[in-house]
Amino acid sequence: MKFLVLSDIHGDLEHLGKLEGEFKKADAVLFAGDFAKFGEPETAEPVLEKLCSMHNTIFSVIGNCDEPDFIGNIEAKDISVQKSLVQFEGLCIAGSGGGLPFGGAANEREDAELATDFNILTEQGSCEWDNLVAIMHNPPKDTDCDKISAGIHVGSESLRAFIEQYKPLAVVTGHIHESVAVCKIGNTTVINPGALMEGRYGWLEVCKEGGAWQVKSAQLCTIE
Repeated sequence: MKFLVLSDIHGDLEHLGKLEGEFKKADAVLFAGDFAKFGEPETAEPVLEKLCSMHNTIFSVIGNCDEPDFIGNIEAKDISVQKSLVQFEGLCIAGSGGGLPFGGAANEREDAELATDFNILTEQGSCEWDNLVAIMHNPPKDTDCDKISAGIHVGSESLRAFIEQYKPLAVVTGHIHESVAVCKIGNTTVINPGALMEGRYGWLEVCKEGGAWQVKSAQLCTIE
C-alpha cells in the first residue's frame, strides 16, 4: 500500500497542482498539517478544497499555522484523524495537530496537550499498536526530524514518549522545514517529508507479511 506523504503546504496551490500525477499513484494521502500561510488564515480553505479534489482518500491533521477552529473544516470534508481513530485496509490511522510554542503561530499548544490527541488509543490500555500510522504535525523530540538550522532539537517530549510506549508502525510529521528526514524510534519509522511549499514531499509504502505489518520503504522526494 502506497501513501503520498505531504506536510506544510502553507497556501501554495502551485506546488500542490504539480503533484497531480503523484496523487494518481497513491492508495491514500497522509497530510501532516499547515494548510495556511503564517499569519494568513484565509489561505487555508483554498488548499483544503484543492487537496480534496485531487484524491478520494486523505487523512489529515491541522498545523500550527492553521486556526484551531479550522479542524471543523477538515472534519466537514471527512479527512480529519486528529483526536480520532480511523480504520483503513487493516491499518489504524490517528493524529495530533498544532505545534509547540514557536514564534506566535495561530495554533500553539503545550507539550502535554499534543499527546492528549491520542487519548482514544491510550485509554484502551498499554498495548502496542503495530498497525498504527500516526500523523503528528509537531515532530517527536530528539530525532533527525526535529532539528532547526542551529542544530537544536525542538520536538515534543510527550509525542516521543507516546511512540516509545505504543510503538506505532510509522509516524508522519512535519513543521520543521529544514529537518527533512527518515529515521527510527525503536522499530517505528518516522518521516518528515519537508514543506510542500518548498517543493518537497514523500512516499510511505507498507505491506503485511507473515501476519505482521511492515514498512517496505520511506522515500523523500523533490518536485523537479
